Amino acid sequence: MGLKDDLERYREVGEQRRQDLSDFIQYGDLGQSRQDSVKIPIKIVDLPEFAYDQRDMGGVGQGQDGQPQPGDPVGQPEPGDGDEDGEPGEEGEEHEYYEMDPEEFAQELDEQLGLDLEPKGKKVIEETEGDFTDITRTGPSSTLDFERLFKQGLKRKLAMDFDEEYVREALKVDGWGPATVFEWARENHIPVSKTWIEDAYEELDADEKDTWSDIEEMEDNVDPVDTAARIRKEGVDEIPFRREDERYRYPEIEKEREKNVVVVNIRDVSGSMRQKKRELVERTFTPLDWYLQGKYDHAEFVYIAHDADAWEVERDDFFGIRSGGGTRISSAYELALARLEEEYPWSEWNRYVFAAGDSENSSNDTEDRVIPLMEEIPANLHAYVETQPSGNAINATHAEEVERHFRGADDVAVAYISSPEDVVDGIYEILSTEDES
Repeated sequence: MGLKDDLERYREVGEQRRQDLSDFIQYGDLGQSRQDSVKIPIKIVDLPEFAYDQRDMGGVGQGQDGQPQPGDPVGQPEPGDGDEDGEPGEEGEEHEYYEMDPEEFAQELDEQLGLDLEPKGKKVIEETEGDFTDITRTGPSSTLDFERLFKQGLKRKLAMDFDEEYVREALKVDGWGPATVFEWARENHIPVSKTWIEDAYEELDADEKDTWSDIEEMEDNVDPVDTAARIRKEGVDEIPFRREDERYRYPEIEKEREKNVVVVNIRDVSGSMRQKKRELVERTFTPLDWYLQGKYDHAEFVYIAHDADAWEVERDDFFGIRSGGGTRISSAYELALARLEEEYPWSEWNRYVFAAGDSENSSNDTEDRVIPLMEEIPANLHAYVETQPSGNAINATHAEEVERHFRGADDVAVAYISSPEDVVDGIYEILSTEDES
């Protein structure tokens, strides 16, 4: 194995030593990542390099009289040889992080948490003609399903078929006429019409009409031939087609649906949401955003901040903003409902509505307004994340009220996060709720 192979091996080891995904979510620097690129720190392995022993200045082959001395540069300096911006052997910025796109992030999180979320296609982006599998009663003659027409006619032929010679023998019973033979045929499930019996009786000679003394004698001497045996012997002369048997084939319309999603992130920015609470929200919502972006073909995000009132903000401002007002969580759901109905109809979009805060809310707002609004907004999943690093406050009851009301629902999740150690469990609680549904 050469030096080049050794270097590649060291780089592979370095990538394998990247920070564990759960540790990264709970404690890592999320700020280095972008919405479309997750950068996970790597525990750097120093690459091997050659160095002169400064104590050994002599020996065979040592240069003298103006010749290069040990440690002197030979040729043009190479990048990384050492200057004011770096030390020998340091790796560049690109080697300090393992980058993955949201799709890879979602796949790895699925494996780590044991999830198997299967996105649904919603918005139709293309319609194409597939195989001729659908059937209609009308259409151009070129699309007539002749095979089906033939089968229907053949089934009718078999259902109407009977042994004509056997019925004619019954007409030769002494004292029997068309009416008596017709009743006998019905009792024996022979599908013959009364008209056919009357015509056949007229065709008999007078001396044939008393051939058998009674029906028992005829049945003892004449055996009926079943339909299958008769068709094998005689074949089929004609198939009775009918207009109502005609069916026309036309292509099935195949609809290609885009797996698109809109994620509404709601955050309490009132005065009680201090730094630790905000950080827990960021550690929970950011991986959820990456995960859903990786799962769906197209993802859009709406960020809503609220205190007593609600307003839409940019993502860069969402996790850091803080106001000094009170709290009315329903204001955020009212804005979310308006935005979703205006731009993201349920028939075309998968929807996720995630809200987070410290569970403090104005009196009766949860029961009177928030819960009815959650029921009014159709979504793949509603989730509320309570962040209370120091334990529950006396008036922090919002999460409990939501959980109590929606207990057993497969589209509402509540997660309690009081420290970074709870974040991964909280994410699992949220995503597994939809996974099970």
